[in-house]
Amino acid sequence: MRSGRSCTEQNEGGEGLKASKYIASFDSASAMLRATAGFLRGEDFPVLGSVPRALSPAMRPVAAAVNALPQRVREGVYVWSGASEAIQPEKLGEVNAEEISRWATGQYPRRRYQGVAIGSSNGALVHLYAVLGIPWLPQTFLVPVRRDGVHPDEPKEDMEWGKEYAPALLEANPDLVLHHMHDANQDRLMIQRMAYFRVKRLRLGEEYKRFLAQSLEPGSTVFVIECRSTWPTTRVSDRHVFQHGALGGATQEEFFHGSERVEDYLQRYGSHRRRWHSPEPDEESPEAEWGFEAALLEDVERFAREHGYRLRRVVFEEPEDVSPLVADLYRRWYAERGLLANRLLVESFVLMEPYWALRTGSVPFWTEFATEPSLRSVEDYLSSIEPYDQIHAMLFSHGVESVGLPSVERWRTVTGRACRRSGFIGVEEEKFPRDYATFVRYHTEVKKIPARYPMPGPLTLGRLDAFLQEAEDRYRVRWE
Repeated sequence: MRSGRSCTEQNEGGEGLKASKYIASFDSASAMLRATAGFLRGEDFPVLGSVPRALSPAMRPVAAAVNALPQRVREGVYVWSGASEAIQPEKLGEVNAEEISRWATGQYPRRRYQGVAIGSSNGALVHLYAVLGIPWLPQTFLVPVRRDGVHPDEPKEDMEWGKEYAPALLEANPDLVLHHMHDANQDRLMIQRMAYFRVKRLRLGEEYKRFLAQSLEPGSTVFVIECRSTWPTTRVSDRHVFQHGALGGATQEEFFHGSERVEDYLQRYGSHRRRWHSPEPDEESPEAEWGFEAALLEDVERFAREHGYRLRRVVFEEPEDVSPLVADLYRRWYAERGLLANRLLVESFVLMEPYWALRTGSVPFWTEFATEPSLRSVEDYLSSIEPYDQIHAMLFSHGVESVGLPSVERWRTVTGRACRRSGFIGVEEEKFPRDYATFVRYHTEVKKIPARYPMPGPLTLGRLDAFLQEAEDRYRVRWE
């Protein structure tokens, strides 16, 4: 649904390179920011750029045509559509942390909110922000940097390449720390033509402070979202670490020491390697995409204290730890409103729909990816609660048959646990995990769920507290 529009155009402001030119639209942070902001504007989330622009909603006919192409050609389209969003490395000195923050805050309607969230990206919490009616400000953003000539299975070469170009970015932005991430398992296609430069804020900065002061009344609540997920990294400089691998189907052990699964994967893709030769890790750092950089907390605490805001820390170890809590909150809230609360919507990475979850009375269960750990998290959840009558699932296609990626048949066993009706949302099963049209089709098909309910008013923080008190220690999430 469409009502209102983004404030981005009025608020990007300033001189130089616009943040919208170098913030990845296909990343978790930008997608979840836009999904949250769109909901607060009364809009749904037709992916709006959370995948490469060549596969955006305006390109639905093109996306369908891409799905009909031979496999290798489809992969090439994916590679080059992602590369089209990457900034040239010589322009990294023009990246500006305050411009990124201005772009982020510019997504939101200008009004007063009962609270705000700051910190780690998390798809389950997007649904919590939606029902509370509050904005979320990311700590982490992905700046994709155009890079050729580095083989996906050579992480050492990628780290050396990054050493040359990262200093310009860091010198221009003393409030940022750089996590250069290289994942040849899930991101094999994308990293053929780009480097993943993830930047994390160490301090709020003036733009975030201004937004908070204008958007919150004294006594409002600031939620700090702290995902404690870490990864072995190699220190490059004071504010620059290199991360080989990432959360997903392959384990840390497999990235650094190999396995039969890794050997089979590399052989299938014609690699000259049979295991990855990683730079030697020398410390543990917050995971590049999901982890929280603790240096920001002190600045948020100081700002909240000075302005009379309440501070609440939401602390968890892994991204999907929050998903059962949010699902149960929705199910309980639906039941209290007299709804059936019998429909589960399993979301996948950036394929999510906070607006249509509420309009269709669907209980959202967000999964990080369509990988084996995510499949297990859904199975564990379904084994712990009363059965659902209906289960619908989305599957994010990252383009490769990576280590730890279950088959569609395995995922079908999850939807098959519904008592009455089940199925996939926007998935062309025989094309997975190269089902690129799913990036636009999921939004069309989720609206085909026939139920319609009035959009509720915001859930109060008091009602949230009551649910959390009743839950006690049932979930792997701490509210401090």
